[in-house]
Amino acid sequence: MTADGHIRQELLPDGRYDEARGTRGSAYTGRYTVTGNHLDYIDDTGFTATGDIRDDVLFHEHLVLYKENQARPTRPGPS
Repeated sequence: MTADGHIRQELLPDGRYDEARGTRGSAYTGRYTVTGNHLDYIDDTGFTATGDIRDDVLFHEHLVLYKENQARPTRPGPS
């Protein structure tokens, strides 16, 4: 999930993924493959994307996704 929890991606063991955005569940679904630390995605509409896992963090195109139970950077609150 993103640090703010808005985007949540589940990588399923059967090679499928399900991505939720905000209150919209299954906003994007499709297939993924893993080669080493690299992921290739193809969604059900044919759109393709890639990602790389570094230090247990998924860098997926312009997104940074953390495991649900993983500590994430926090933004400073208002002073």
